[in-house]
Amino acid sequence: MKALRLKVGISAIALLASASVAVVSTTPATAAATTRWCAGVKIAAFPGGPQGGTFAVNVYNGQVQAARDLGATVKYYWSNWDPSLMTSQLKEAIASKPDGIAGIVGLIGDASAGPIIKDAFSKGIVVANANSQLPLLTPTYAASGMGFVGATNYKAGFDLANEAIKRGKLASGGSAFVWGLKGAAGDRAQRTIGIIDALTKAGIKVVYQEIDQATNTTPASGAPTFVGVMQAHPDIKSVFLDHGGLTATAETYLKAASIKPGGVYVAGFDMSPAVGTAIKSGYLSLVIDQQEWLQGYLPILQVCLTKKYAFAGLDINTAGGFIDSSNVAIIAPLAAKLIR
Repeated sequence: MKALRLKVGISAIALLASASVAVVSTTPATAAATTRWCAGVKIAAFPGGPQGGTFAVNVYNGQVQAARDLGATVKYYWSNWDPSLMTSQLKEAIASKPDGIAGIVGLIGDASAGPIIKDAFSKGIVVANANSQLPLLTPTYAASGMGFVGATNYKAGFDLANEAIKRGKLASGGSAFVWGLKGAAGDRAQRTIGIIDALTKAGIKVVYQEIDQATNTTPASGAPTFVGVMQAHPDIKSVFLDHGGLTATAETYLKAASIKPGGVYVAGFDMSPAVGTAIKSGYLSLVIDQQEWLQGYLPILQVCLTKKYAFAGLDINTAGGFIDSSNVAIIAPLAAKLIR
């Protein structure tokens, strides 16, 4: 009886081992079958800003990684944050007959984008948007693959201002300089409006300056504007920079205006190596992190999912949290790699 039990036990162990080997041996084959599953799909990608520019380079890096992971063929269009240039590039991209368009295309707003996106979908070209929402167009084409990856702009602006008021102890009756894009097309303006609304609600006077196109493209060129505003309003206690490139240039602006670290509370958007340095040195107080790398990666994935598997558009909020001196050391190494 003991011998029989031993024999059964050994058989059971052998069977279990055989099953385990079968599972392990099939897993690599399954993975191999799905590697680069988007090969053959052609995508026109829009990082949004100038080539190599802050924010845009992180979006681009996400797009490049997605192309490598998924196997799609991608052509890149650098738009210098210029809506008119982006409009002409979108038309050029459609003429090249890609399978999809992915990235920051909402910058031109619903009105300008409407005919272009209608033309794209009529030709079987999937448009996956990031960064600036197209609230009128997205529901129309969501079932056909049009999603959105990015922050809810008004909420992001409103939340940043409120967080700065709380952390910076900004008092009612004080003054804040808001350097933003209130005049931008479509949803992009809502982030600046959110900042202004939160400050106004808190009883803080707003000194507003629209970002001109030269500063929009090359933030360092805006230093004289910053100095002029700060000199004209010496009572300003806080500064809000509604632009990733301008936020990354905060230290340059404050030094040009002879403002020492901590002399004013400075808040802005988006992580970058320069932002990490400015937070550590005390020139920059707070940023809200949009995780722009995801705004590059996920729209490429969206096009692939729609073209290969007919998935509808996904709505993904990438505004994951705030960064200041208390947690910048965690994010800074990733920012140095142009991932965060």
